[in-house]
Amino acid sequence: MNAKLFTQAITKFLSGLLIIGALLFIPAGTFRYPQAWLLICILFIPMFIAGLVMMAVNPELLRKRLNAKEKQDEQKTVILLSAIMFLAAFVIAGLSFRFGWLMLPMWVSYAAAAVFMIGYMLYAEVLRENTYLSRTVEVQEGQKIIDTGLYGIVRHPMYMSTLLIFLAMPLVLGSLFSFVIMLFYIPIIAKRIINEEQVLEEGLEGYRDYKHRVHWKVLPFIW
Repeated sequence: MNAKLFTQAITKFLSGLLIIGALLFIPAGTFRYPQAWLLICILFIPMFIAGLVMMAVNPELLRKRLNAKEKQDEQKTVILLSAIMFLAAFVIAGLSFRFGWLMLPMWVSYAAAAVFMIGYMLYAEVLRENTYLSRTVEVQEGQKIIDTGLYGIVRHPMYMSTLLIFLAMPLVLGSLFSFVIMLFYIPIIAKRIINEEQVLEEGLEGYRDYKHRVHWKVLPFIW
């Protein structure tokens, strides 16, 4: 086991857990926020298991996933907007619980948790299919077109999975206001995809032909 990589991964994992916990429980004014505990469980338990699997099976993929330093200025803007969106959504969810702002019934949280897990499973499949997958927009050395599996249905299955995950999050938290905030993820990833496809067309051989074969970007028959 790569000790340095393990330390980096576990540090980011615990940091993320503490930050999200603080963003939810401090505005809520209590730890007795069951929807928040539900989200933390379905978010961090699979994340921890996935990290262990990648560490054992494909540590290079884990290293890529931990690299969040964008080289494209346009993508740095996307990352900033995403961070603001998540910050606002989590804080508003906590405040909504504290003050009872249009809180949704618990069955909605459970249904959204099921959608969240479907998104997580799709995400895991994308990681399995695409060993070139990175958190940054780039063309890697030796990278080839992948057009099978989910990539034969949409060009950006990772965004398909994260769309399900991110839109399910505020519903798991029971906050309608938070859900409205998370809808801004749609134009954010639309902006990211435009720049990403420009980079891929310029640097990845065969990507233009792939775009002609697979018409849908994120959602089949919709987008």
